[in-house]
Amino acid sequence: MMGAPSPMDGLAQSSQSTARIAAGADMMDRVAKGGNRAEIRAAAKEFEAIFLSEMIAPIFENLESDGLFGGGSGERMYRGMLVQEYGRAMAEAGGVGVAESVEREMLKLQEINQ
Repeated sequence: MMGAPSPMDGLAQSSQSTARIAAGADMMDRVAKGGNRAEIRAAAKEFEAIFLSEMIAPIFENLESDGLFGGGSGERMYRGMLVQEYGRAMAEAGGVGVAESVEREMLKLQEINQ
């Protein structure tokens, strides 16, 4: 059985989430200013993956795991990566439409900047 998460776990996850969102925004800004259609589509899909990961992360925060190999700090550490991969898989499977909206807006920004 996993012990209660420490306040530092939440702080680490929060700063990691903030860093991922900032990196995604920087990437989208660079691509919107000069990327081709494929780069814009990839950036929009990555943004959706980040968005979906952040939306489903709370589902996994307080899950306890039992069993022979379950629990501990190692599982807490890898759980974030699992959630990221879930978000990426959901985006690749079609997502929820965020990528298409972001792609349209990035193309509009590119037109304005040229």
